[in-house]
Amino acid sequence: MSETPRRRITLERVFHAGLDDVWALWTTADGIESWWGPEGFKVTIRSLDLRPGGGMRYVLTATAPETIAFMEKAGLPLATEARITFTDVQKMRRLTYVTLIDFVPGVAPYPNTTDVELTATPDGVHMVLTIDAMHDETWTGRALQGRESELRKLEAVIAKRDAKM
Repeated sequence: MSETPRRRITLERVFHAGLDDVWALWTTADGIESWWGPEGFKVTIRSLDLRPGGGMRYVLTATAPETIAFMEKAGLPLATEARITFTDVQKMRRLTYVTLIDFVPGVAPYPNTTDVELTATPDGVHMVLTIDAMHDETWTGRALQGRESELRKLEAVIAKRDAKM
């Protein structure tokens, strides 16, 4: 018996940066650690093997007081080790990875797919980020808030780099 596919959600951005810079922010440990994870969290990369079948292990740690308070109230750990598996890596163009959602109390672990497509444009880099919805609307809303927060952090990192040039 097959599981019904979850709906997909798309977010788009244009980053005023070169394709090589945006790609590096998505695919290197230093780049990822500079912006990955919602505001109020810090990410530490444990391993990164950027190839189809390879993966990434990272620790997401709550750092901001309000984030720590939310996590404690929700009965969630302050630090979570996460794993992703890359299923498609097309240099400077596309990343697809599957995250194992194994941190939700009372919910059996399940895979969640993310697609990142990057296209060079005259204005910079057009990014299309497509994600699976989570197991319910509450968690889907949290995931979307987290992704929006991450993308604000990514935009800030790019703006900071531009200001140094």
